[in-house]
Amino acid sequence: MKILGVIPARFASTRFPAKPLADLGGQSMINRVYAQALKSKSLHKVIVATDHQEIVEHVLGFGGNVCMTSVDHVSGTDRCCEVLSKEPEIFDYVINVQGDEPFIAPAQIDLLATLLSGETELATLIKKLEKQEQLINPNVVKVVINQNNQALYFSRSPIPYWRGKETDWINQHVYYKHIGMYGYRSDILKKITSLKVSALEKAESLEQLRWLENGFKIKTAETTQETIGIDTPADLEHARQYLAQLS
Repeated sequence: MKILGVIPARFASTRFPAKPLADLGGQSMINRVYAQALKSKSLHKVIVATDHQEIVEHVLGFGGNVCMTSVDHVSGTDRCCEVLSKEPEIFDYVINVQGDEPFIAPAQIDLLATLLSGETELATLIKKLEKQEQLINPNVVKVVINQNNQALYFSRSPIPYWRGKETDWINQHVYYKHIGMYGYRSDILKKITSLKVSALEKAESLEQLRWLENGFKIKTAETTQETIGIDTPADLEHARQYLAQLS
């Protein structure tokens, strides 16, 4: 399978403007994500997808591939689709590597790629939840899967509900959180980006629910590696502390 890696990097952000260009240990965040993606054994090409000229120039400055995309895209999935449509090469799949996870493990990208067999429409990663605080945190997206490791539903609420227990659900059942990296079969990517926003998507503010509502199947693989997403300047400070500990 020939796989294109796309790193969406939007300039404007309510909580953290110009986030892709933020400095993290002497390198920009987008540079770190790009470098990690290049270490993957599964990606045939890596491209940053942005909506701002400053990011274009920055990526070109460190020798990366970059594509200018529309400022009107509401999701990284839409940005991935535009990149694919502009690519002269033919790719079987696209992997959306989150542009705000500078420590993404190449092994996680490769794990996701193992699901992309040709039959798989969509794929993503999950990880076991270990703390009750994560389970009840609406910013941590939970997912339930069937016996074929396909996603049944994603929610910001704890799912499944554990009847008869008021607390300590984390020790009653295996709960999973969603790791927001996606693999799309190229023909499916074009289809899902043409769908209208769905009712469940509106309720939870999770685009993957639109795909499930329209009958598409999302295969999952379980990772044991943690990810560190950066959504706010405070998250960036935590990432700097983490990097200092590694050093």
